Amino acid sequence: MKIIMIGTGYVGLTTGLAYAKLGHHVACVDQDANKIACLDLGETPFYEPGLPELLEDMQAQGRVMFTTDLSAVIGGAEVIMIAVGTPATSNGEADLSAVYHVAEGIGKLLDHEAVIVVKSTVPVGTNRRVLVIVKEALTKAGHTDLAGLIAIASVPEFLREGSAINDFLSPDRIVIGSEDDTTRTIVDRLHMGINAPRVFTTLESAELIKYAANAFLATKISFINEMAQLAERTGANVMEIARGIGLDRRIGPHFLQAGIGYGGSCFPKDVSALYQLSGANGYHFKLLSSVIEVNNRQRDLFFHKMESVMGDLRGRKMAVWGLAFKNNTDDVRESAAVDIIERLIGHGVEVVAYDPQAMESARKVLPSVVQYAPTALDAAQGAEAILVLTEWPAFRQVSFSTLLDCMIEPRIFDGRNLFADLHLSQKGFEYYGMGIGK
Repeated sequence: MKIIMIGTGYVGLTTGLAYAKLGHHVACVDQDANKIACLDLGETPFYEPGLPELLEDMQAQGRVMFTTDLSAVIGGAEVIMIAVGTPATSNGEADLSAVYHVAEGIGKLLDHEAVIVVKSTVPVGTNRRVLVIVKEALTKAGHTDLAGLIAIASVPEFLREGSAINDFLSPDRIVIGSEDDTTRTIVDRLHMGINAPRVFTTLESAELIKYAANAFLATKISFINEMAQLAERTGANVMEIARGIGLDRRIGPHFLQAGIGYGGSCFPKDVSALYQLSGANGYHFKLLSSVIEVNNRQRDLFFHKMESVMGDLRGRKMAVWGLAFKNNTDDVRESAAVDIIERLIGHGVEVVAYDPQAMESARKVLPSVVQYAPTALDAAQGAEAILVLTEWPAFRQVSFSTLLDCMIEPRIFDGRNLFADLHLSQKGFEYYGMGIGK
């Protein structure tokens, strides 16, 4: 099938290339000319394992192209996908301006029957509004006869940064929201070759499924972080608690890792958007209010722990290991590390940071006084404490005997419990994890 993917951000690019791998011909459209030029040269705009190789392969096979000109590729497209950003507004709602702008642009140019697929994460009612906008634009363009031939489908994405390609090709499920059997069949054909359950729903249910999934996972994270606080106060170990409850098949082990809270481009904005959507529909979603509060408080508690151990932080030198919001990505959006570093700078701390992938991304958002080191050990040279803020497995491979010699004071504040099982207190370190009672 001929597909157009509008938006070459994380979702659009990864999904577009994955559809090409399934055998479709994909035209990726973006208004950022520099990004399109880089993609034409085989350069990916962000770090994602396996993505450069997939891009090279699909370009070599001629199944993907990149352009800034939607009008040049829209002819004959059977499916047009919208995968632009829906960032949070100041009050926490989803900003849908880009989605609606794209919908209008599609309607102005479309001259044949097609299915519009919304991949962007959007609140309930957005897909129907997109269809209205497309049809209105069609009518203004003199294509009134086409209005009844344009269909809409909601196909939310469930990609995890760091494993997105595998998540697309081997998903837990494929959700398809549509209004008729023909649209459902066309969208299902897009995913031929993927062995996963199909969940066929209404447009409204598909829109809510995406938000519900992220909100539930965020709830698990906030729950285990609450348990971590209780564990510290009672001498228990939250990692043992997580294992003990995670083996229950009704609960499962995933997203029970205590730490400094969730971040990234999805959880914070999606939980907030669902909370705002509930309020707009006359319902106070009390649980989500608490999830957000707990997550925000985790960073406060981590910072207070440092202050309680070290006292006045002014003039201290600290190493930060990890800048991305999670490992296997260079994404620093809503990263707890960014927030904590900004607080450290505000308290007069000298910060030397290291991350295997995210340092260039971090430079764009962090104060210029932050220093960057070529390795984790270099960052720790002369430090009075190390803050572990991203769970990169490579950090576990450092020589801890060398690390001990590097530091002025061998303190480690582990915001991800990455070293909790390494018994560092027996190797000469002051070790402070999350939810691990003394």
